[in-house]
Amino acid sequence: MTTTVELVRNQWRQEKPELDLLAMELVGRLNTLTRLISRDYLEPFLRQHDLQQGEFDVLANLRRAGPPYALAPTQLFETLMISSGGMTNRLDRLENTGLIERTPNPDDRRGTLVSLTRHGLDLMDKMLPRYIANQAGALQALNHKEQQVLSLLLGRLIEALTD
Repeated sequence: MTTTVELVRNQWRQEKPELDLLAMELVGRLNTLTRLISRDYLEPFLRQHDLQQGEFDVLANLRRAGPPYALAPTQLFETLMISSGGMTNRLDRLENTGLIERTPNPDDRRGTLVSLTRHGLDLMDKMLPRYIANQAGALQALNHKEQQVLSLLLGRLIEALTD
């Protein structure tokens, strides 16, 4: 079966045989992989819990912050690299479902804290092992050593691009 990336590569080879297409091929494969994992693994799993990826990311950030599982909205949107407006929408939905609560920040009279509720904490503790297993399922075509090598190489690329 020819993938879209291979089709595009082969078309460019016909039209521009002098070009080294490896970088284009790799970026295309990374984009395709991200879309496939999201579509076939992450989104269906999160839908079972009536969550979207961005909402799960908020809950995960709060959970890994440790007790009392609370962060300022600014900390959340900077970590998640989204706009404050996008964060407000996520927080509104999570608050309406009882997974988080917003309370005054004792260290900043003008600010608030976003905290996991007991229900949110229980949900994350229940979901997290299954979420990780779901991700592992998406990577099962690679053995553990191959996954480690891929992680190392991707880490090097990310580091080079963020310096």
